[in-house]
Parts: sequence; C-alpha cells; structure tokens
Amino acid sequence: MIKRTVVINLETGLEARPVAQMVQIASQYNSEIYVEMGSKKVNAKSIMGMMTLGLDSGEEITLSANGEDEEAAMCGIEKYLSNQQ
Repeated sequence: MIKRTVVINLETGLEARPVAQMVQIASQYNSEIYVEMGSKKVNAKSIMGMMTLGLDSGEEITLSANGEDEEAAMCGIEKYLSNQQ
C-alpha cells in the first residue's frame, strides 16, 4: 500500500465532470484506491462517494492505493489531479 498527499490543481476543483473523469481513470486499475479528506475516506472508483467530498482547487487530499498496479494507479490519478494530462 502506498499513500501520497496530493494538491488538487484543477481550475474548477472536483465538481461533476472532473469527478466522472477521475473515476474513469481510477477504474482502469485493479488496485483499491481511496481518497481521504479530513475524517472522510471514499473509494476513488465511486462517483457518489467522490461527489460527497466537494473538493475545490488548491485543497490537499491523501490518496492511497493498494494492489498489483498501485504505483501506476497513483501516478495516473496524481497526474490528472495535478492538471498535467
């Protein structure tokens, strides 16, 4: 299992469309992927779960991945959230 702190660098934060895109990216990987913000921890592959976080640009989250492709999953999601795609 790996964990990293990531700053959301998407202009609109994680509203509906960016959340859907992030869930699509996370769903490409076999690993379990979670996003933590404060006391909330949600499955990064769940649109409804991700929407409950209401994340804005500039906010810091903890991203965790556990599984056979955890490093690739972490890199893919981190790249998206850093707006480097």
